[in-house]
Amino acid sequence: MKEIVLKNHPIDDLLNQLNYFLEGEIVEQGGVKSLVFNNIHGKGTIRTISFDWGISLIDYDVNFLKDIKIVYETGAEPPLEFIFISEGKLGYIQGIDPEEVQLERYQNIIIAPKKQSKKTLVFPKRVNVQVNIIHILKKQYAKKKHNNLAYFNDVIRSVFKDESVNLPYKHLGNFNLKIADHVKEIRADKTYGAINALSIEGRLNIILAMQLLEQHKFETEDKLSDSLSVSDIKKIHKLAGYIVDNIAEPITIAILSEESGLSAKKLQLGFRMLYEKSVNEYVKKIKLEISRDYLKNTDYSISEVVYKVGIKSRSYFSKIFSEHYGILPTEYRKKIKLKSRN
Repeated sequence: MKEIVLKNHPIDDLLNQLNYFLEGEIVEQGGVKSLVFNNIHGKGTIRTISFDWGISLIDYDVNFLKDIKIVYETGAEPPLEFIFISEGKLGYIQGIDPEEVQLERYQNIIIAPKKQSKKTLVFPKRVNVQVNIIHILKKQYAKKKHNNLAYFNDVIRSVFKDESVNLPYKHLGNFNLKIADHVKEIRADKTYGAINALSIEGRLNIILAMQLLEQHKFETEDKLSDSLSVSDIKKIHKLAGYIVDNIAEPITIAILSEESGLSAKKLQLGFRMLYEKSVNEYVKKIKLEISRDYLKNTDYSISEVVYKVGIKSRSYFSKIFSEHYGILPTEYRKKIKLKSRN
């Protein structure tokens, strides 16, 4: 595993330090500074942009060829960071604690290390990782006229004041797709200049407010209607197995809701979050994948395959199979048999 150690320099120097190890190219346009690399280390882009009052954005879109540890030495003014992963996952090590915690996709994450300590992000090899980090220098932010610190809960306020009772701080919260939508808008914005900076800053403020609201709801055990808990995510994972085991039976949202104890809204949110599909789209995908395997590995007739995956109409099956795979099921089977003879 390659280890990159970064000193506690201003955020504007972060890419210079990273580039010493990643050997890419640094470009700057319209206030956005980017490190771009495509070499023996992997490929990706790391962007930074700084705003007033100690707020910065660090945006990683990387795919490393080896496991990479990025160790940050925090110095005398450790930041408060709001982390959101849109793709992939990260490991996190707090200080000298040997335990590595997994930071998951779409999870609301807030961290604040102690002074003169370390924080480590572990990027897994050959995994596309997209992570958005809102980096706040607490003393500078506190000087902002409209800092809204009065609206923060007691835990976050104590973190801002560097009170050791709550440091180091780590919040691994619920999973939220609405935050993901705002993060994607920032990444998709390719304009530059003052308008771009104002647009990004506006979205960062929205993301920051949403992450603080989620943290407050999490601490008070009052769930947001558009978020999922770790327990909810586990139930959705379990449903994926239930669908495969019961593929020949009717599988409706009502049945899955009763099986999991989750509402229809939670089900749809969970399947979109984990599989980027609605419940019905996911069920149809699994039916098609299982039917393809039957056609490839068994001698079941088309009608038998249709029955075994719980589709009532053979003509409808042929239609959706052709739309998904670009070939009729009868032609697919002929193609497979022809390959096996050669």
